[in-house]
Amino acid sequence: MTTTAGKGRASARLWTSVPWRALAPVVVLAALCIALGLAADNFATAGNFARIATSAAVPAVLATGVTLVILMGGIDLSVEGAMAVAAVVAALVLVAAPGALGAVAAAFAALAAGAALGAVSGAIHVGLRAPSFMVTLGTWFIGLGLAVWLVGGGTVSVRDSELRVLALVRLGGLPLSVWVALGTVLIAWVLQSRTRLGRALFAVGGGEDLAAQSGVPVGRVKVAAFALAGLCYGLGAVLAVAQLGQGNAEIGTGRLFAAVSAAVVGGTSLLGGHGGVLHSLVGVLVVVVLSNGMILLGVPPYLQQAVQGLLIIIAVAVSLDRRGQGLVK
Repeated sequence: MTTTAGKGRASARLWTSVPWRALAPVVVLAALCIALGLAADNFATAGNFARIATSAAVPAVLATGVTLVILMGGIDLSVEGAMAVAAVVAALVLVAAPGALGAVAAAFAALAAGAALGAVSGAIHVGLRAPSFMVTLGTWFIGLGLAVWLVGGGTVSVRDSELRVLALVRLGGLPLSVWVALGTVLIAWVLQSRTRLGRALFAVGGGEDLAAQSGVPVGRVKVAAFALAGLCYGLGAVLAVAQLGQGNAEIGTGRLFAAVSAAVVGGTSLLGGHGGVLHSLVGVLVVVVLSNGMILLGVPPYLQQAVQGLLIIIAVAVSLDRRGQGLVK
């Protein structure tokens, strides 16, 4: 006769032997789309799906950068600061050099600013052996301070810039920014799964000491991960400037929560070594679809935030592998 404890152990083995945790975000996304399609008449339309894709473009790029750091067991809180300084730099370059060449120069300047701030975060984290969340919290405010200083706290308009083609020109019914975001995720996935650096990220996330003993240059991998994350934040700033037609220090406000929550909801482990950019893309879609659906259903903003917070807690509870874990702090 099978006991209750035996059934519990069998269920636990089934849960850990089948990749349910990896499939859960996809199942949630599909169920969410079906439920909202039934509840809101204007959800399952081509126009609304285009709006969802457009809304997901910047969060997808930012979540990609955040994921690269989380994979190695770190955390990057500098998203908003990096976006602020990158957006302001891009806007100032566009004002100084309007036209197509100016737009290209502005994009590269923003990418360089984001990557530089990320590299600084990584170098300080490795050099001082300081916790990544404290270092990146500091660089978050450094980025904001630089952005405010560069424009005196104001806003730089770029409405007539060639950079706006990323938001205004459509390909296949979607803005170019969506295709740029998908391309970024694809490149990051190749880097994560097909390169030595990607394998090193997972190795460091699985255990720094063991990775170092295996010959992985842990310090250089960490700096590279933060620099690549900063590059993504710079690109996110470029897309945001193109969408909004302006650059200022507030352009990244609220983006940190969206990026980290998307990575967590998608199934990337905050402990490192598990997940990836495709997981985070699914997480972005879950968060954006949920937000879009609640707006269509007329849910008040404060309840929307409560639902998103509940979603994150559930995602962490479902995705966390508790086997072999001791006290969780």
